[in-house]
Amino acid sequence: MEVPAELAGGKDAAASLPSMSQPIPVEITVVKAQDLKTLKSNVLVTLVRVEYNGEVLGDSPKTDVLPSGTAEYNFSTSFECSPDGPNSLDVIVQKPLLLTVLEVGPREKKKPEKITPLGQAVVDLLPLLQVPASSSEKLHPKATGGLEVTVSTKELLLSATQFSSGNLLSITMEAAYSVPGVFTVEGQQNYMACLQIPAAGEKELLLLFQNGILKADGEKEPLPRPKNWPLGTILAPGALAIPNSFIVGGPYEDEDGDLTRSKDREFRRQAESTKRIVWDTERRCYLDAAAVAVASCICFVPSLQKRIAECHYWPVELCKMSMASGGKGKTSKADKGDEDKQIAFHGVAYVNMMHLLCPGVKQIRGAFRVFSYQDSEVFEKTRIQHSIFRDLRSQLSLAKEGLGTSPVSRAAPTKAQKEDKDSSGTLLNPSKIQLSDGTGGSENVTNLLEGQYSEAGTFLVMEIKLDRPLVPKRLREELVRRVKEMIHPKPELPPWTGGAKKAVEAYEKCVTSVAAAILREYHELFGKQLPGQGMIDHGTLEEQRRQLNYELNTSGKYFAFKEQLKHSVVKIVREKYLKTEAFENQGQLQEFLSELYVFLVGHMHIALNKLLSGENVSSTPTPCTTDKQLWLFAREAEANRDLKLASLFYRQRIAQDQCSIQSWLDYGAFCLLHEDATKAQECFKKALCLDPQHTQSLLLCGIVAVKLQHYEEAEIFFEDACCLEPSSIIAWTLSGLFYELQNNYIRAERNFREAKKLLQAQLEEERRILEAAEAEGKKPSTAPEEIPDGSADKLPEVVEGVTSKEEATALQEAPEAPCPAPGPQPPPCTIFMKTVEFLMKVNAVWFVHKALAHELLSLQGGPTCAYYLALAWTYLLQEDLPRCEECVCEAIRIDPTNPNVWAQKGHLCYLKKDFDKAKNCYERVISFVEDAVDMHIVYLRLGSIYLEEKEYGRAKQIYLLACDNSASCLTWLGVGIACYRMKEMEEAEDALSEANALNNTNADVWGYLTLICLHVSAQPLPA
Repeated sequence: MEVPAELAGGKDAAASLPSMSQPIPVEITVVKAQDLKTLKSNVLVTLVRVEYNGEVLGDSPKTDVLPSGTAEYNFSTSFECSPDGPNSLDVIVQKPLLLTVLEVGPREKKKPEKITPLGQAVVDLLPLLQVPASSSEKLHPKATGGLEVTVSTKELLLSATQFSSGNLLSITMEAAYSVPGVFTVEGQQNYMACLQIPAAGEKELLLLFQNGILKADGEKEPLPRPKNWPLGTILAPGALAIPNSFIVGGPYEDEDGDLTRSKDREFRRQAESTKRIVWDTERRCYLDAAAVAVASCICFVPSLQKRIAECHYWPVELCKMSMASGGKGKTSKADKGDEDKQIAFHGVAYVNMMHLLCPGVKQIRGAFRVFSYQDSEVFEKTRIQHSIFRDLRSQLSLAKEGLGTSPVSRAAPTKAQKEDKDSSGTLLNPSKIQLSDGTGGSENVTNLLEGQYSEAGTFLVMEIKLDRPLVPKRLREELVRRVKEMIHPKPELPPWTGGAKKAVEAYEKCVTSVAAAILREYHELFGKQLPGQGMIDHGTLEEQRRQLNYELNTSGKYFAFKEQLKHSVVKIVREKYLKTEAFENQGQLQEFLSELYVFLVGHMHIALNKLLSGENVSSTPTPCTTDKQLWLFAREAEANRDLKLASLFYRQRIAQDQCSIQSWLDYGAFCLLHEDATKAQECFKKALCLDPQHTQSLLLCGIVAVKLQHYEEAEIFFEDACCLEPSSIIAWTLSGLFYELQNNYIRAERNFREAKKLLQAQLEEERRILEAAEAEGKKPSTAPEEIPDGSADKLPEVVEGVTSKEEATALQEAPEAPCPAPGPQPPPCTIFMKTVEFLMKVNAVWFVHKALAHELLSLQGGPTCAYYLALAWTYLLQEDLPRCEECVCEAIRIDPTNPNVWAQKGHLCYLKKDFDKAKNCYERVISFVEDAVDMHIVYLRLGSIYLEEKEYGRAKQIYLLACDNSASCLTWLGVGIACYRMKEMEEAEDALSEANALNNTNADVWGYLTLICLHVSAQPLPA
């Protein structure tokens, strides 16, 4: 039920809608009824009565029912839709057309015809906002019979532009659960809920839900179940259901209310089968962006957005109206014989409407806790000073139990308006509601019953839905365009023909020309050497050289050749080395001349080889290192804190393949770790230029944009990543962390919820696959050949270094639990730990801290081993060794058999120069069956410790394990050093040769090769 339209006021409130300057007739044609025999087998004559908005539009002629159950009516009637009439646009939106089929009995003597209701049907007029409606509606109570009805207008009630710019707001009040125990089914009671929607100016749209049904303990409400029209008493209760509109429910975690946590799940399940108040009623109102009318219940879309932005929480009031007899004292004549309704259990629920300001969001549905109504608390949260039920007590006492809803003014209606209301319309229930004064009995009752809702844990389940989101979501095309604008790759410069390449080519060509000229001079002096003449002895060749030099010098040709080469050398100096100014000192000059000499001689040999062999000789040798090896070299350099060398290796990877996205991302992550965010941004944007559909590149661009405080760019990158790959848990989680940084907690929570939903689906799919495999007898297990290389049986003598005392201490400190499996136990899988794994790989330390903070809050049983390991990693990078040690100790206490824990502790001790403890930790790591994540660094550091302690045999074995796992220059260098110290010169030379092949710029390798050569040359020759 609702407040009638007359409550809105008089003529001052009337105005014309831009789309409806003149009344528009709505034509209704009832063509025929079908299958009437299914409603009543002996029905003979019927008629149809058409009603709308409490008014009977007309009755069709009496029509005989054919044997097939069909009755042809062909009856037409109409009503006018106008902004200042009773049937305004808001009435069209929310009130259905009511059709009643009546059976006409035979006329008896001196008695009128007996008319009996046979069935009812309702027609939703909402489609008339844009297109004429034609439909066949079912008759109730039985759904087998039906009416063929056509409802149409000569012109659209709203133009296409107005329809597209407006919106439709639907509010469904489902039920209140876990209600106070004092609520009883006995007695006449009216359970009501109400909220206000901003309309035009100072007006507000009142949405009132009455006649809630109190149900006792029993079965849960079925799902799905139909939504009902806000109608009063109706002949066929089945006609209350809105066609094609259902309450479908859904997981609690996907809701937007207060009770969405896992610990609330059991409470809600129990409450749904206990005492509850059920409405299942939907109310609608149309939001018109261009509307100026106040008389019609048209709300402003901008007003709604502004109201939500100004006040995030909107109150939904709840109360119980009890029917009671008058008091013992004297009553006035006006109240004599009337029923008196007292307001009680005045509660309020707070709905956070900010969800509707999130892009693309059209619906809020959830369970909202109900609290006792306190003026100060309501004002603090909602900025609303007046209670709906208290302020409208006089209007509600005159309210019709009909279909009208209109904007309600703050002022009370005039006496004339009350008289008009008393004399208008036919009331289905003419009883009056008399609310007690706002400062009297009702307030006292509320105070006495204060806390009833909170103690019972009452919550209200409702849904607020829009036809279109208030804030449209950015389209994928727009996001792609914005991303392209931000990465803006620089256009490649056209090749310059007079550059360094041409200078080198000119020099080689000149060398070839001079060499050919000198060869001709030689042939003129000594003739051509025939193949069958044999080799010329060294003395003859030396004499020929002296004669050729003499001839070239005396004839002036040597000077001519030198001048010919001089011009090309000058071009190389200017174009290749960009030297155009004088040197500051002699040292710089000599250094440059040496470098130039090496370059010129090298290209002279290239040119001569081309001339003599007749083939093109490549000036660029094929790289002997692969992309994976260079990445390994860079990680080794980072571990050794040689950042300059690490940067060189990362840049060499890019130089080998500039189209490798991963090479750019790895170099960008390196720059991000070492506080060069600008260069990291360049690398990530370069990777994004290579593939605009690469989700990881988009996320990294967003991360570095946050680091540089370019928040608008970061939002575009994160939003594009979520749009490009909507199934990415990491993308949604990172986007949520970003919005939390912007204090946009609503969007953050929605993104986290989406990530959790995806994770849940992924875990359920994995569980399904595992169960299917177990059912087939194919349970996955680790195959023998899949055991990692760093197992205990490969290094029996190293395992002896692990003290049993330390092992026992760690196991005693562990929490009491069943014996763990040999390998590390998988931690609880959450969206934040999945994101932390990704962030650690790209060195986004700041985001790791944000994700770990959420992980700490979301865990039920306390922090996990993975949590402490990730936190220790961040402190280790920040060189905060004391806090890192605290985290590592906690991780060992939780899971002492995790190899990654001991590897982390070993790194910590190594950096603290506590090599004895580091050695013990590293030995423990390699004793496990399963390898740690960074075994390569473990091998290198353990091997270096053995070398320092002169345990060359163990060092050699560890370095060989490293070579077998992932060979590098440093691993072979360690083998070579160990062999050299043990006087195994041949093995040392072989190992150092392998190291030199992988990286011929390592000075230590050349130094030990020199020592080996000196050692071998110092040995006496065999007899």
